[in-house]
Amino acid sequence: MKHYIGIDLGGTNIKGALVNENGEIIKQNTCPTYAEQGVEAVTENIANMIRNLAEGVTIDGVGMGCPGTVDDKAGTVVYACNIGWVDYDVRTALKELTGYDVCLVNDANAAALAEVVVGAVKGAESAVVVTLGTGVGGGVVIDGKLLTGYTGAASELGHMVIIADGEECACGRRGCFEAYASATALIRMTHEAMEKHPESAMHQIAAELGGVDGRTTFTAQQMGDAVGDEVVKTYVHYLSIGIANIVNIFFPEVIALSGGVANQGENLLVPLRAEVQQQEYGAAYTAKHPRIVCCTLGNTAGMIGAAMFAKE
Repeated sequence: MKHYIGIDLGGTNIKGALVNENGEIIKQNTCPTYAEQGVEAVTENIANMIRNLAEGVTIDGVGMGCPGTVDDKAGTVVYACNIGWVDYDVRTALKELTGYDVCLVNDANAAALAEVVVGAVKGAESAVVVTLGTGVGGGVVIDGKLLTGYTGAASELGHMVIIADGEECACGRRGCFEAYASATALIRMTHEAMEKHPESAMHQIAAELGGVDGRTTFTAQQMGDAVGDEVVKTYVHYLSIGIANIVNIFFPEVIALSGGVANQGENLLVPLRAEVQQQEYGAAYTAKHPRIVCCTLGNTAGMIGAAMFAKE
């Protein structure tokens, strides 16, 4: 059986896995990204992970999912705002450090490919996977093929504007979907609400959990906290605008959500489905709607997808 290595490079962590040809993980590892230490230090960490995963095994391919725009033909990360990489020839650097030619794919595209091959979207003719993490990533699969566009930069769904002249995004624009629907955005909105409402149960929840994260407002909502409920409703509304835009552009069979916020499951999906359906083009006459579900591969999707991309 053939074996592949999949690397999932994120703004917070680098994750890697040894994956067989069926998409099954044999072993995996993770380490902090430490993007602030610079591109060479991050690359060395990636190389160390590849070497460790390859130890004692014949490797048939290595793939890496990267945030932002990648050019697999050139072997470069063109622009990744969340880790500060611009026109970086990461393939040459990793070749020198590991001896492997590393295939490059956008991280959200990798996650989408994994969900189509072995996950929640398996068997769907068309699907869009939206990742709600540090940023908002997107992967579009049509007839089993990733939509990568003319330069490989397609499907940057997090950087469509949903609020004109709104919150500043890490990409430099204002009002991006990412600035309102990422876990980072939810945490920002939570902090803002807590500052205005010292009486909110979110203060107690954050203290017990060791800080504010994507769970804080949902936990408060379930406890009957009015402020937490308002933050959740606001967040879901912003999320629904972006998802409805995706529906109106692609109208896929399935939209699957991944990332930490998606762990809320039906607490997130029930109100989201209702709002999205109201915003679909011709909503009053639409008989069929895309299924909106949560991904099933969790934090392993990016690694599996990168490995499967190398296999292809």
